[in-house]
Amino acid sequence: MPDHIKFILRHAAWGFVIALAFVAMLLGFNVANLWHLVTHTAEGPIAVAMLVVFCTITFGSAQIGYKIMTLGDEDDDHGGKRDAIPSDAQLIPLRVRHDR
Repeated sequence: MPDHIKFILRHAAWGFVIALAFVAMLLGFNVANLWHLVTHTAEGPIAVAMLVVFCTITFGSAQIGYKIMTLGDEDDDHGGKRDAIPSDAQLIPLRVRHDR
């Protein structure tokens, strides 16, 4: 399997773990009386499964995006790909005309 696919799947799995923890805390702390709602209705397990799936999509996407954006070299200390301005360069201001 290619490395980039492994990378995405690994961090999507971390998003799944985060989603499970989030849903467990929602139910454990009984936010908005969710525990009562999912334990006293026939559709409760489906609602929990949907909550886990959609939280997995959210947290997995955030985790993958975060890890992709923080990729870089160890010696990358300036955080951009712009070339440095040479020290002997003279910056000359230009007058900009705009028509009204």
